[in-house]
Amino acid sequence: MRSALTRLGAAAAVAALLTGCSGGDGGEATKEPEGLTAAEACGGFAKDAASTAALKAVLGGDRFEDNYSKPDKAIDRLREDAASPWADSYRPQPVTYCGLRPAEGGQKDLKIEVGAVGKGPYLDSRLAKKVTSYTSGLEAFTSSSLGSVYFSCRPEAAAQEIVVETTIWGPAGVPETDLEQRTRLITLANAAARQVSAELGCEKDGLATGVPSPTAHPTS
Repeated sequence: MRSALTRLGAAAAVAALLTGCSGGDGGEATKEPEGLTAAEACGGFAKDAASTAALKAVLGGDRFEDNYSKPDKAIDRLREDAASPWADSYRPQPVTYCGLRPAEGGQKDLKIEVGAVGKGPYLDSRLAKKVTSYTSGLEAFTSSSLGSVYFSCRPEAAAQEIVVETTIWGPAGVPETDLEQRTRLITLANAAARQVSAELGCEKDGLATGVPSPTAHPTS
């Protein structure tokens, strides 16, 4: 009798141990979500509430996978371009500051490039009829798939002031009549521009806080 009770006690102890190890969920351990959160992606440029919501809506998910982002190279290139005057033939090449796609896969992707550019204006009259313009930096405008934010900057200890163009490419196939998508893209482009400006040590960049305000909608 005593031997039987001992065996029962041992069996109960083993069962309790197994239950504790499995967390009581049938033996399946809790799996951590894959991918980066908005606060982690590309240095956290989209960590504020408005940018996080925009990023999730544009890419259709809560987690993201890096897609050939080169933020350090982008910042170094901007500093180099501000360090000395350009030759007449020099045309700075933009660098991918942030590239993202949904962690669960799919066709959607997002790319943000930054680069130094010459003096504006950057929005001609023909393009103005097809995009929404916003109040931020020197100029800001976007369609439902492509947008740009321009701001001036004199990096710390740099020899000259430069104009930085932040260009965003959103997923293809979004109707040009989708004005909400335009707001999302300009919100993300502006957030990235603000982060680049902070990294460079720019002052008085004129960039909007949060969601830039629209100033003109397309007329055709």
